[in-house]
Amino acid sequence: MNGAGERVNQGDSGFEERMRELLAEDAYTIQPSSAPYPAIRRRGLAERRRRVAMTGAALMTLAAVPVGAYAVAGGNGGRGADTAAPKPSVSAPHSPAGSPRATTGGTAAGPAQPATSGQLLDGITFPQAADGLKKCLAAESGPPGSAADLGEAENYRIVLAIKSTGDSNAPGDGIYVTAVDQRSTGRWVVCSIKDGVASGISAGTIDTGVPGTGPVVVDSNGEQLYQQSFMDKGRWKLPFRWGMIGTVEASVAKVTVSYGDGGPVTATLDHGWFAVAGLLNQQVTLAPHIKGYDGSGKLVYDSDQDGTYQRTLP
Repeated sequence: MNGAGERVNQGDSGFEERMRELLAEDAYTIQPSSAPYPAIRRRGLAERRRRVAMTGAALMTLAAVPVGAYAVAGGNGGRGADTAAPKPSVSAPHSPAGSPRATTGGTAAGPAQPATSGQLLDGITFPQAADGLKKCLAAESGPPGSAADLGEAENYRIVLAIKSTGDSNAPGDGIYVTAVDQRSTGRWVVCSIKDGVASGISAGTIDTGVPGTGPVVVDSNGEQLYQQSFMDKGRWKLPFRWGMIGTVEASVAKVTVSYGDGGPVTATLDHGWFAVAGLLNQQVTLAPHIKGYDGSGKLVYDSDQDGTYQRTLP
């Protein structure tokens, strides 16, 4: 009788031990640090192609930022008078002429610096921005070699750093550090830092091969830089620091961005990207209006004529 009882106990013990092993092996699957890059990018790209088709003619958001914070709305709204008055604190010049696809590698200690100091705003220093990027990548990137692996900080160039404004969906102010992957054309990340701690990261890839795109391209999945939660529509905290990034072709010599009824802000051109920021003091309903010009001053891109650009806010 005792022998049978011992065998039962040993069996139970073995079963429990095996269950612990299985749970340990599946821990990453049960609670992943980030969403798989290829699948989400395909989903964003498919949505973008759907919008192009609807007007007649991407993504990866690693969901450390709560889902639903920045919903995608239809892009066919007309641009009428808006009630916003942005007051940009920086009018950044474009970078020196050269190949916009050229890259300058970062150091072993961290990412490459932006083309101008005007891309670091609100008192944020480059060491602070670099430290924030490192913290985000360490906290949110998947295992090395996996689909969710975002790489190391030295693979990136910081193109914009601005303060972030908390809202009802993601309370608490902090900073956004935006960087682009120098190994992969069009790939970007936006790190959220609050109280010196990484609080989330978003990432995506701009695909300039999608039909209907022009010489200037913005990924709509990066819209957290220029809007607060759609749940706070009409009740944004003001003044609001907004920012925007996108890619530019070699033919583009200047990019301007207008938000609300204020004057256009000239963006910095930085190795095939543009980066811009300003201050918003009134509520808005329309997304930033982007224009691109060639070296002779000719208008070569207008977001109002771009069927792939989301012109209205949720």
